[in-house]
Amino acid sequence: MVVDAGGKSHGTIGGSLLEAGAIDEARRILATRRSKFVEFDLAGAGADSTGMICGGKAVALLDYVAATGENIDVFRGWCEATKAGASFYFLTCVKKSSRGTIISGHSLLFPDGNTAGTPNLSPVQLETVKAAARGISVTTIVPVGGTRVVIDPVRKSKTLYCFGGGHVAVPTVHIAAMVGFCVVVIDDRAEFASAERFPEAERTCVVKNYAGAFEGLEIDGDSFVVIMTRGHQFDRVVLEQALKTRASYIGMISSLSKRNAVYKALLAKGVDKKALERVHSPIGIAIGSETPEEIAVSIVAQLIEQRARRLT
Repeated sequence: MVVDAGGKSHGTIGGSLLEAGAIDEARRILATRRSKFVEFDLAGAGADSTGMICGGKAVALLDYVAATGENIDVFRGWCEATKAGASFYFLTCVKKSSRGTIISGHSLLFPDGNTAGTPNLSPVQLETVKAAARGISVTTIVPVGGTRVVIDPVRKSKTLYCFGGGHVAVPTVHIAAMVGFCVVVIDDRAEFASAERFPEAERTCVVKNYAGAFEGLEIDGDSFVVIMTRGHQFDRVVLEQALKTRASYIGMISSLSKRNAVYKALLAKGVDKKALERVHSPIGIAIGSETPEEIAVSIVAQLIEQRARRLT
């Protein structure tokens, strides 16, 4: 979460008492220009009075970020990396002194080991941080000598490829975009793959036919594929191509009978039975959904679940 010089907040750290307290303290820090760790009691009388009874304590680093050229370069690098679809770690080096908490450097650490910015760490300390960063999925504080390094993983946005722009696709794309997926909609009908119909989509693609629907798409291990075309014959064509990709999730909307018919046809064409075990069909989490909007909720819930598993 960012609290700007005007005291306005952008983003969230969970709401309720914790967030309100962090915003109030951040405004004071903007005046003093001194970063610090702040502990919040989530189980005391104040927490209970605001309805926040989750218990325990939370510690937040309230980091005063001056508009220096060095900091601007780091955050510009952050923007460029996210636009390029890269994953990386944001490192904040913290030292304690008689003057309190001192931020000695901000930097970006990339999976290949390269850094951008000023970590202010020795080569040995940096190697310790790199080793600690591998595989972490949540903010972690790593002590290295007299410095504590806060490691924040910033993950590449997952791309959802939605094949079919029908009535279930509209709320699915809307909700998926809300929860952070970069969505691409593909259909063989221009009126069903338009920016007007899917304003939250990153891109809409009209294909000549579904047999070539994957041409030009960069589907990798961070990609999710949802199949909901207007007919099982098209679903089968799309699914056959999807199984040849490295997509981390493949889901197909269907009844059990329709799914079995599609699977039978693909098996007859030589598709490996084990490959079909990758497919989530019927798609979504079983919540008794009936309307397009309810079905969309069940689908996106499953997408969130699968995305979370990939981050741990």
